[in-house]
Amino acid sequence: MANINFMARYGERLLTNGYCILPIAPGTKKPGRFVRGKWSDYPEWNRHAARPTTEIELKSWSRWPGCGIGIVGGAVAAIDIDIAEDPALALEIEQLARERIGDTPAARIGRAPKRMLVYRTAAPFKGIKRHPLEVLCLGQQFVAYAVHPDTGEPYSWPEEGLADIDIASLPEIDDAIARAFLEEAVARLPESMRPKSLSVESAGDVVVPFHGQKGTLPAIRSALAQLPNEELDYDSWVRIGMALKGALGEKGASLFAEWSAEAQKNDPAATAKSWISFRPDRIGAGTIYRLAMERGWQPEIGMILDGEPQDEVHPAAGLLERLTGQGDEIETPPATKPTFDLVIPDGLVGDLTRYMIATARRPQPLLSLGASFCAVGALMGRLYRTESNLRSNLYVVGIADSGSGKNHAREIVNEVFFEAGLANHLGGNKIASGAGLLTALHRQPAILFQIDEFGMFLSAAADRKRSPRHITEILDNMTELFTAAGGIFLGAEYANRDGMNERRDIVEPCLCVYGTTTPLHFWGALRGANVADGSLARFLILPSDEDYPDENLASGLRQPPPALLDGLQWVANAGGRQRGNLVGKTSGSSTAVDAAVVPMTEDAKACFAALSSEMTVELRSAAGTAFTSILARIGENAMKLALITAVGRNPARPVIELVDAEWAIRFVRHFAGRTMEAVDRHVADTEAEAHVKRLREIIRAAGREGLTKSEITRASQWLKARDRDDTLVTLMESGDIKTAMRGSATKKAMVFLATR
Repeated sequence: MANINFMARYGERLLTNGYCILPIAPGTKKPGRFVRGKWSDYPEWNRHAARPTTEIELKSWSRWPGCGIGIVGGAVAAIDIDIAEDPALALEIEQLARERIGDTPAARIGRAPKRMLVYRTAAPFKGIKRHPLEVLCLGQQFVAYAVHPDTGEPYSWPEEGLADIDIASLPEIDDAIARAFLEEAVARLPESMRPKSLSVESAGDVVVPFHGQKGTLPAIRSALAQLPNEELDYDSWVRIGMALKGALGEKGASLFAEWSAEAQKNDPAATAKSWISFRPDRIGAGTIYRLAMERGWQPEIGMILDGEPQDEVHPAAGLLERLTGQGDEIETPPATKPTFDLVIPDGLVGDLTRYMIATARRPQPLLSLGASFCAVGALMGRLYRTESNLRSNLYVVGIADSGSGKNHAREIVNEVFFEAGLANHLGGNKIASGAGLLTALHRQPAILFQIDEFGMFLSAAADRKRSPRHITEILDNMTELFTAAGGIFLGAEYANRDGMNERRDIVEPCLCVYGTTTPLHFWGALRGANVADGSLARFLILPSDEDYPDENLASGLRQPPPALLDGLQWVANAGGRQRGNLVGKTSGSSTAVDAAVVPMTEDAKACFAALSSEMTVELRSAAGTAFTSILARIGENAMKLALITAVGRNPARPVIELVDAEWAIRFVRHFAGRTMEAVDRHVADTEAEAHVKRLREIIRAAGREGLTKSEITRASQWLKARDRDDTLVTLMESGDIKTAMRGSATKKAMVFLATR
């Protein structure tokens, strides 16, 4: 029974019916992977929520022993009725769902009388939990076909299974319907089953500010005593656990275990496992203090609240004063971060960059450097590699406002490639479809695409709900091609009745992409899924610090220097290794190329080894966040830049030296950090998150003067008053803003200040 491969039995039918699926490890309810002969966890399974399941994945999973099938939430939502002790009540809740939402044919039984009903969503929404009831949707999954770990029997579908139901045939549900149903269903539960929520009560017009993430054990223990855990709902339990870990770190584990043990349903093993999984970002002591104070808690005189107390003032006094509407005087602004000095490397990359700068009406050194790396990387594609088989394929995005001169670098690359007789390495100005991209690569396996308005392109390519498949396939293909540069990219299989549409494989494809865009279009196009699935991490994002540099009035007609053209040709013919009509060619797409191995000095190797150790530490610290994919690509992108720099300096005998390694690592680390900051500030998955980030940026833009409540209201007219107040409270609790006093000694006003 345990060795049944449900994926092989039902996977293809589920895909045909429109469901997004993923593998479930046998004997569990969790997504899993079968690697090196054994099953392991699949922590990155959420990537499947952002794209359809591919046929290649299905074929692979169908060979995994005992593979079950999970359904990814988003296009579908599932009502989980987790009532085991009262069969009549479980049936009553099921009948209520059928009456209020729709008589779905998709009902699944795992361990009776528990049951699950599946519906189609009008639009994906976040799951809602009211234990023992839950609506699973976006960011969640449920088992469709597998052996239940408790009963040892397969999950059953008494009426019809999803393998027999087209997704369009399911009744439709949305967020409002789901919430209304849960409220009515919870009201039918006996008091002993109803979840208790530990939510923040409305503070009216008073905004309670955040005190700090780190707290002290005596203060946290005292505040927690005011928050009894009497069968709280799951969300409240997790919230307290996250806040405890944020406030005390691992010292809070025993306190969380003691507090969780107050509930009869507590499972010590599950509590310990959940504690390990908590990754608090900014939630901490302030959340616990706020919840406790709104339930009557007052810290004792002399009690230290902050983990890093200030000796000159009583730490509790500041919090209590601000809770009554008072605020601190505006403080001296913190010291600014050290600036990043852009250094242009020597060799061909530097020569091309300096030519771009010298001929630009509004010079953009950073964007010019990014374009130069992509240009040289495309020319040397398939001809050079590192000792670890890393290639020169790069994806770079230059970000600057309209009218800032961001198009100049692309124009220069086009001109010099044509002048040097290397136009065959240039792709079109636009990519019309995923198939079009592969056709271009099949014609010229080492190719550079330069795309203007890249943010608009990305918005369409990343929108799987509204964009046609041939557009979304562009980003899918780019993601796969990035990692296929040192191997073989297998083309898609099509029906081949007349001998046409044969699979078109590409050996060692080198796709370089240089895009330019405005900040608004680029960050507005992204969603958290693009960060989590690694598609964003493949791009080296270069935001200009000077949108409107001084004009170079001497710019005008230009002629590329002969030495620059010679250098480009020298790289394209592999430093003299190609002869005659092979110059500038990279052979056919189905032909392997004997790429030259670029050695690395021992000092450079030590530099990259040190980077690898540093990144391992940072990745472990960032586990569970959206930034791991960006951190994981830092070493790879840095080595690519070092490779391109070394080849551009000496195409005949390139060597990656210490100066190349140090420069590339510093460059990539800096802009990866800038990218993570920008993601934190701009990228949102929900409307509420977008409100929080947009309002935070408005307050941050005001600087150390801050904004009064009325000024914030005028600057955020798109928000309803209640939503604005809720957003301010959220920003206070997260520590992103604080209150202070502005004005003279006789007339003061409370303002809101960004804390970072």
